[in-house]
Amino acid sequence: MTLAYPLDDHRAQVPAADITDLMDRVGVRMSFARNEEIYAQDDEVEFLYRVLSGSVRTIRLTSDGRRQVGDFYYAGDLFGLETGPDHRFSAEALSDCVVLVVKRSTVRSMAGDAVLDRAILQATHRELERAQAHLLLLGRKTAQEKVAAFLLAHAEACEADAIELAMGRQDMADYLGLTIETVSRMLTQLQSQDIVEFPSTRRFRVRKWERLEELAD
Repeated sequence: MTLAYPLDDHRAQVPAADITDLMDRVGVRMSFARNEEIYAQDDEVEFLYRVLSGSVRTIRLTSDGRRQVGDFYYAGDLFGLETGPDHRFSAEALSDCVVLVVKRSTVRSMAGDAVLDRAILQATHRELERAQAHLLLLGRKTAQEKVAAFLLAHAEACEADAIELAMGRQDMADYLGLTIETVSRMLTQLQSQDIVEFPSTRRFRVRKWERLEELAD
């Protein structure tokens, strides 16, 4: 990526929040049904996206047909801000969702190169943090630790007593690098140890926070 201005130039110090303000003014709301594709892997980067409601997952298919879930995005999250010309992952609606969409060229013409470049840099920083956390998760020694860390992250991000998971077991497995059978078995083990409780398939409560944190750490 070539920046319009050096980072120490005052013109490049515009906060990325200006991107969201601009998107609110000129963006187009688009509705996507569950599992509907928003953009494809290797598509040219043309638009910026922000989740307004629902949830989105990014995935990449390997040459041998295996699927890797990159990350999950929820209301308020920006996604699709790439540093290169093409999308490395595809994006799909994890649930029925509404996404605000605006052309990058519109942002560039209305806000200037510095605003867009700064937003891309900040988004890249956030994505790097996500990728590092994901890499650490994939490198955990046991399947139970992976699943425990996944549940803990969602529990800490939710203030409610009962945590709703937007994704199913297969998405969890493809994110954690496990099989769906292993994920189901680890969830059963965590329930049998009374660490978590699943009143329904996608809703759980944490029963023993300290024990879940120990497994996740």
